[in-house]
This record gives sequence, C-alpha cells and structure tokens, in this order.
Amino acid sequence: MLNRHIDSIIDEHFASTKKALLLTGARQTGKTFAIRKYAQQKGLLLVEMNFLLQPETKDIPKGVANVQELLLRISAYAKQPLESGRTLIFFDEVQEYADILTWIKALVEEGRFMYALSGSLLGLELKNIRSLPVGYLSEYQVFPLDIDEFFRNIGVTDEVIASVRRAWEQHKPVDQYIHEKLMRLFNLYLIIGGMPQAVQTYVDTNDLNRVLREQQSILALYRKDIARYDSENKLYIHDIFDLIPSELNAKNKRFILKSLNEHIKFSRHENSFVWLRDADMALPVYNVEEPRVPLKLNEIRNLFKLFQNDVGLLASQYVSGIQLQILQGEVNINNGAIYENAVAQELHAHGWKLHYFNSKKQGEVDFLLEQDDEIIPLEVKSGKDYQRHLALNNLLSNPEYAIRRAIVLCNGNMALQGEVLYAPVYMTMFLHHRCSNGPLLYHPELPYIS
Repeated sequence: MLNRHIDSIIDEHFASTKKALLLTGARQTGKTFAIRKYAQQKGLLLVEMNFLLQPETKDIPKGVANVQELLLRISAYAKQPLESGRTLIFFDEVQEYADILTWIKALVEEGRFMYALSGSLLGLELKNIRSLPVGYLSEYQVFPLDIDEFFRNIGVTDEVIASVRRAWEQHKPVDQYIHEKLMRLFNLYLIIGGMPQAVQTYVDTNDLNRVLREQQSILALYRKDIARYDSENKLYIHDIFDLIPSELNAKNKRFILKSLNEHIKFSRHENSFVWLRDADMALPVYNVEEPRVPLKLNEIRNLFKLFQNDVGLLASQYVSGIQLQILQGEVNINNGAIYENAVAQELHAHGWKLHYFNSKKQGEVDFLLEQDDEIIPLEVKSGKDYQRHLALNNLLSNPEYAIRRAIVLCNGNMALQGEVLYAPVYMTMFLHHRCSNGPLLYHPELPYIS
C-alpha cells in the first residue's frame, strides 16, 4: 500500500473541519484509493457512489424534496443504516454528475456524516460548477507520485531524505555513496514515473515489463477519455497527445503545429491544447518574451513545449528497450527530454507556473521560476558537460534583468559557483513554490483635507 502526501492532507482535513473534501486531478492519480485508504485506517463505514461505473447512482438525488430524503435514499442504496459520526459518504467521478455538488451545503449543514468527492479534470462539467458550495467544500488536486514520494515508497529512509535536504539547504555536497544511489533511483523513476498503479506494480513485482503494461493501459484509458469527453475535436486532441514524445525528441522540443497539419492555425485549435491542459493530461510550458515579473504578462501563447503529465508514461511511448538503456545510463534522448519532463511534472505538482525563455540573441533556458518579485532561471542537464550553459550566462550577465541567482539540475553533486547552484536533479523535490498566506496590507495616501 503506497504512502502519499495526500494521506496526511485528508487526515488533517477531517480532523479540523466538517467541510466536504473534493479531490481533483488527472485520471489514475490515486484519488479514489486515497479516500478508501483513509476510511479503512479510521474504521469508518464507507458508502461509495461512482457516477461513472454505476450510472444508476445518478438517479438517487433526482426529485428529492430535502436532505433527509436524500440521506434516506443513500441509506437504501448502501443497504444498511448510516451511523452518525462514523460514516463517510463518497461521491466518486463527480464530473459525470456535477449536480451532486449543489447538495453539498445542505448535507454538510445536516452535520451527522462526513463527505468526500473525487473528480477527474475532464471536460467542463466539474470546472464550471465546483465553486457553488462556497464555505462547505475544500478542494485539493492529486498528482502522480513526486520524487520524494517515489523514493520513500521504494525504501529510501526518512534519515536519508533529511540528510539530502540539509545538503540542499546548506549548499553542500551529498555523501557520494548516497548521491550515486539516489541518481540510480532517479533513473528508475524516469522509467516507472508516478502513476500509483505503475509504482505499486513495481513495488510488488520489480518487473518492468508488467509496469510497462500498466502504463500502456493508462494511455489507452486516456485516449478513450478524449473520445468520450470531446467528441467534436477528438481527432486533433488524439493527434496532439500522441505527438508529445516525438515533438519532445525534436531539436528544440517545441511543439510544432505543422506536425499535425501543414495548414493548421493555432487560433483554430487552441482549445484542443487547453482541453489537454485542463484535464492535466499534458503540461504546456509557455515561452516568454523577457524574463521579467510577472511572467504571465510576457507569455507567447502560441510558442510552447508540451510535456506528459507523467514521465513514466512518456518513457513507455518511446522505443522498446529504452527502460534498460536508461538504467544503464546509455540513452541520450535529445539531451534530456525525459529529464525535462520529470522536472516539469515535479514543478507542476509543487505549485509552479511553467515557463521557459528563448531568444535568437540570448539562447534558450529550460524553465523560469517566479518567486515573489524574483525570476530564477533553471536549466536541466542530463550530460556530463552540465557546466556549459551559454544562455544562462547571458541572462545572468544582463543588467536589465537583475537576475541574482540560477539553478542547474544535473547528474553531478551539489556545488555553488558564483551565482549558479549546481544540484542533483533529484533535488527538484525540494523546489516548492512559496505562497504567502499572511495579510496583504495597503495604506493609501489620502489628500489632506482642511
């Protein structure tokens, strides 16, 4: 049984509030399993209604006059009485029946039971209605396992993680033996990725072929979802999704629309890319004209790289045998497209908005991180020449940008050289976007009135 960050979030949620809990995210990221695990560990009576696999459950709320009548029907569906204080009612796949959210306020106010919901970010059904029960519903997004979760689930101890975190915070090298072990485990992560079923299969069997079959099943499910949820544009969305590996393997990794159609225009099919992004199936990284705060205002919307939501799914789409080559350090896919995908999904899971910089004069930098009023360039290097980074140097030396520091994620050990921090790529797990939760105070200067 995998241990996830979301486990503690669920535990803290129900320990501190009576609000309902909504877990969102891409398909197959472990939302349903997390709720079931919580109910099992707490010894709760779990009443589960899956609106996708059990479409008849959509009829339960229809035509009810009040919340008591709804709970009576749920009890009849469960074929047992609902016990106050120890029953968790779980509405799963709510994107199939988003109207259930209109009942959440009444159910929470009734007060006898706990409520959890889970929904995939598919189509617009969930997105357009999720804000209705304001004050009665807390939402958390579930991602594939990040590097920290993966390491811990395959046996890396808390003590080792703590020692590596100290090295990160103090800008000191990791113990060389530990560094080499973690680099090998990171290469394993590139193959397995973070989809819970793939990770669980590896933990149970250590069989990479079985992991590959699980990944191919997830990809097949994603393609079916595309066909179900956007029938009008499904051909273009299918093509875009299937082109991600080859486009990342191109020279500049940028998604080229001509790969779809010689005469295609981005403006006509932007919604196809937006659909994949909103479903969290793909991660667009937008180019910016200048590395200045705020990056959002400098975005060039039709220039972007498109990554998979999970690096293991990406690796499974490349040629047969790549898994063993990655483990042996023999593969060099366009100087690190797979490395970059792993970093992109880690940053995405940790709250960063994804941008990169590219100009003919100054070159290309893989990612730009925006923290408060600061831009931090980040390069991902998979080879041995990771100290060569002309574009990064150009940004650091340009006084107009006032960039104070940069990060290079690489195979080497931790080292600080001037303004550049060289860090092992697995240390991406420590790059979390910091959100300010304190008061935002503003005192206007009022004109003197006599």
